Amino acid sequence: MESNGECKSSRFNRVCVFCGSSSGRRNCYQDAAIELGRELVSRNVNLVYGGGNVGLMGLVSQEVYNGGRHVLGIIPKTLMCKEITGETVGEVRPVANMHQRKAEMASHSDAFIALPGGYGTLEELLEVITWAQLGIHNKPVGLLNVDGYYNSFLSFIDKAVDDGFVTPSQRNIIVSAPNAKELVQKLEDYVPQHDCVVPMASWETEKIECSTSLHVEIAR
Repeated sequence: MESNGECKSSRFNRVCVFCGSSSGRRNCYQDAAIELGRELVSRNVNLVYGGGNVGLMGLVSQEVYNGGRHVLGIIPKTLMCKEITGETVGEVRPVANMHQRKAEMASHSDAFIALPGGYGTLEELLEVITWAQLGIHNKPVGLLNVDGYYNSFLSFIDKAVDDGFVTPSQRNIIVSAPNAKELVQKLEDYVPQHDCVVPMASWETEKIECSTSLHVEIAR
């Protein structure tokens, strides 16, 4: 946070943070979660996240909440006992399943940031990257690449570009930086890859219609 106590301006109202329900084995990951929370507070940005109060989830949400910003946690009812082990902060919104969780997190956020995490973090990250690729949203997607945690992932994406599975312009969907201050500024400066965006509501409707049509074809 800035030493003079003044807040920086931001074009974001709410940022969604994907991160592990574990704290990781190295202090740098925990420090990064706290640093990110402070950076969001310094810009008057609110937090949307997966709703747990354990691991990096708990650290970033507590930091944003302590800084006086709104915290919205969205969590499937079946995970509440696993990811909520004590006192929660901010608003906790239970949902029916993981699909609803991701849709709700996306619809309430202006940008996405992934801290270090495991399978769940990668799954959430890749989905919003894919949605950006398809033009479902034009919100920036950032990787907080703490001490090179995501280097191998970024190398994989570069390999996919080299081998023709991802276009160079689609590679630019992913923004990365080693620290919170630099990453958030890059997200502020991000220029969307798509001018035309398919609204999430339309996308959900199209998926339902497509699924219904497919079932009819199979029945025939």
